[in-house]
Amino acid sequence: MASSSTNIWVLLGLGLAGIILMTRKLRKVVKEDFGAFVEKFQILPPPQPAPPKAPHPLTGLSFAISDVFDIEGRVTGFGHPDWERTHEAASRTSPVVLALVEGGATCAGKTVLDEMAYSIYGENKHYGTPTNPAAPERVPGGSSSGAAVAVAADIVDFSLGTDTVGGVRVPAGFCGIIGFRPSHGAVSHMGIVPVSSSLDTVGWFAKNPDTLCRVGHVLLQLPFGAQRIPRNVIIADDCFQLFDMPVNWLADVVIKSTEKLFGRQVLKHENLGNYFASKVPSLKVFRSQKTNGEVKSGSLHLLANAMRLLHGYEFKRNHEDWINSVKPILATSISTKVLETSDVEIENCHSVRSEIRSALGSLLKDDGILVIPTMANLPPKLGGKEISSEEYKSRAFSLLSVASVSGCCQVTVPLGYHDKCPVSVSILARHGGDRFLLDTVQTMYVSLQEQAEIASKSKSSSSGASPEKSAEIAKEKGNQAFKEKQWQKAIGFYTEAIKLSSMNATYYSNRAAAYLELGSFLQAEADCTKAINLDKKNVKAYLRRGTAREMLGYYKEAIEDFSYALVLEPTNKRASLSADRLRKLFQ
Repeated sequence: MASSSTNIWVLLGLGLAGIILMTRKLRKVVKEDFGAFVEKFQILPPPQPAPPKAPHPLTGLSFAISDVFDIEGRVTGFGHPDWERTHEAASRTSPVVLALVEGGATCAGKTVLDEMAYSIYGENKHYGTPTNPAAPERVPGGSSSGAAVAVAADIVDFSLGTDTVGGVRVPAGFCGIIGFRPSHGAVSHMGIVPVSSSLDTVGWFAKNPDTLCRVGHVLLQLPFGAQRIPRNVIIADDCFQLFDMPVNWLADVVIKSTEKLFGRQVLKHENLGNYFASKVPSLKVFRSQKTNGEVKSGSLHLLANAMRLLHGYEFKRNHEDWINSVKPILATSISTKVLETSDVEIENCHSVRSEIRSALGSLLKDDGILVIPTMANLPPKLGGKEISSEEYKSRAFSLLSVASVSGCCQVTVPLGYHDKCPVSVSILARHGGDRFLLDTVQTMYVSLQEQAEIASKSKSSSSGASPEKSAEIAKEKGNQAFKEKQWQKAIGFYTEAIKLSSMNATYYSNRAAAYLELGSFLQAEADCTKAINLDKKNVKAYLRRGTAREMLGYYKEAIEDFSYALVLEPTNKRASLSADRLRKLFQ
């Protein structure tokens, strides 16, 4: 009878542990959505072809799409509930989406975007702003915010967005992933809500260059061929001077990577503003455009003015009738600027497009790339003043307008962090050089990451810090990663701290906390035991070991840990509640 009673308690204990694990998993699913999706569904690929035919090129990959792409039987929301309310369900699916599904990928749903895909910050008051996984207190970037977040959070393997004035490049940079804007017109825009037809492109996000290229080969319908490498790597020095932060090491990372891969002889430096001033005469028309009361005469600022004018004019032409009839509540960026746009100078905008495309074609030719910063600033804080700052927008659009106006292809490549925010560079190739640019990303990506890591370590050690000081720096980085729910990254930093100073109990205890979040209970228990051996009064280590042991089913030992934590800290509610709960169940 006693044996039977014991078995019942064991079963109850295992059941409770299972319930706790399931609850944690459910919470994790909710958290990991990051507010990225408007709607989740599945569009499955066709069956694999029978051997000896090759499998579909995107087999095993999942993707999400920004809510500007049509899906048969579903209303395209365009980032605004009034748009969704006043439009019919799509009669057919966008050819771009169909191509990916037929290529073997599974569509997982539609994602949040800026209201009417107009802004570059990723905020949406109607559907909520997706959480930036790389910097939760910062905006994710837009317009294709949810699509970028879904990839950055590892919810899908890749995603589709649209890039008009930065809609893919900006969120890729802000979320620390790769974003590709193809040459204008290279990918079909059928079945997609237009914003500005002269600037609109379909872009995509991925976390690694292999996935980026696999998707690119399907969307661009590229035949197989030999991989090409750049013979000219042009650093736009004046663009890097637009940075409003001390991260000049970004250009150095590209330079060192280039030297290592291709040799110093391929490197060139260019003042892009001066080059455009001499090669794009139609820019002079925009010299009278004013920003914040000051005449901005630099060529990059003038190019930004031309882009913004064309963007607003074509948006108004596409959607003014709907806005006037429905009278939706619009974001300030649309209502105060766009609806006032006139027809003036639009012909000059088209002249600038033609001249700048020709100028970049002459500069880059078939085997050259141009390197610029993706953005001039770090991502703004949620609700930050920068979002409404004309100076911030002017600096951003000075960089973003190069590809938008010229129609050249551009890829955003992440290069680590600065001040706890992702930073990146962008690489451009001439219009039509998409395959070459994809090849270049595959060739350079690993080397760029290696050089970025070296630069980061060099910055950390340049102050001549002792191992103990460096360990504390690593711990703080781990703490930040933990706050941002980047558990594996936090473990990496805590491990680095342990290597530098192996007798610090806090480092082991902190790593255990990250292991607990990942469900790695054995590792968490081992780390806590090490921490307790180093510091018998480490309350957090006892609490975390108690949690790990409870999840492993070691209930007696878990009660002992929670009880000892209470001895050290009698008012600790967590220890008290946990110990009492387990005693009632298992004693």
